[in-house]
Amino acid sequence: MRPKIISFCCRYCGYAGADLAGVSRVQYPPNVLIVRVPCSGRVTPVHALEAFKAGYDGVLIVGCHPGDCHFISGNNVCERRVRLFRRVLERTGYNPARLRLEWISASEGNKFAEVVRNFTEELKAMEGASL
Repeated sequence: MRPKIISFCCRYCGYAGADLAGVSRVQYPPNVLIVRVPCSGRVTPVHALEAFKAGYDGVLIVGCHPGDCHFISGNNVCERRVRLFRRVLERTGYNPARLRLEWISASEGNKFAEVVRNFTEELKAMEGASL
């Protein structure tokens, strides 16, 4: 199913939010592969680059809200990396909007589903304009 999205979700917040969406049976597109990571700060541009090389249309990184990171500053590290990597994507001809960062807490299952729905629609719109 296109577009294909891989989501790197923080173990404490993002993954728990995705899990809540699932157990609450909140509907969202089945085109997302969820990968649990210890912290969003552990996701590097190499992870996103490898996902794009593997054929994923979008990379979604989900971390704890600012100030709520279980590792204190992991989400700040992630935000800086995403900002830098978007510039690299732009310079190499990729659409930087294919990389998305969201802050979602464990209690925001509905928000996770909404983010996946919106990101899916944005990527579909990009397909016509060449990802």
